[in-house]
Amino acid sequence: MNTGTPIALAALLAVFATGCASTKPSSTSTVKPKTSAALRPVPKLDLPRFMGDWRVIANIPYFAEKDCVDSIESYALRPDGKIDNWFRFRKKSFEAPQQKMTALAWVHDQETQAEWRVRFFGLITVKYLVLEVDPAYQWTVIGHPSRNYGWIMARGKTLPDETYEKILARLPKHGYDPAQFKRVPQLPNQMAWLH
Repeated sequence: MNTGTPIALAALLAVFATGCASTKPSSTSTVKPKTSAALRPVPKLDLPRFMGDWRVIANIPYFAEKDCVDSIESYALRPDGKIDNWFRFRKKSFEAPQQKMTALAWVHDQETQAEWRVRFFGLITVKYLVLEVDPAYQWTVIGHPSRNYGWIMARGKTLPDETYEKILARLPKHGYDPAQFKRVPQLPNQMAWLH
């Protein structure tokens, strides 16, 4: 079906599969993230500045994004204040045809503008939280209250290793286990990340 972004689809799974804010522990991680507190979005998001294309640099893998490469999450502010949301990706290869899924989002928390709702299938509405955003709006971290799903995204196809490692190091303060995040190939020379 060509509706709903992977972020929204993951959130739907969280609603039906977990029903609570819990983290699936990684068998190799020694990090003990806090999961009892509610996720807190950034204090203030510049919504127009946040619009545009974001490359998915890393995520907690799940079925809809399995084997995706060249993944791009996009947002466009509409005249009615809602946000057109679409996701473009290729499956398993940079030579594969680009696919696209769409959804509709809107700001839920008008004070911060960093907590959204995303509707897909015309029926299901889920939470979307901007947990971190670079002061220059070059990277962002997106979360879901279940903490079973998360995304690190950037404007470009790559992030400096130091920046990426610092983001991972901060994930436990949001209740996430950084070992659950896997890199998403944005360039052909990164294909080994799929295995």
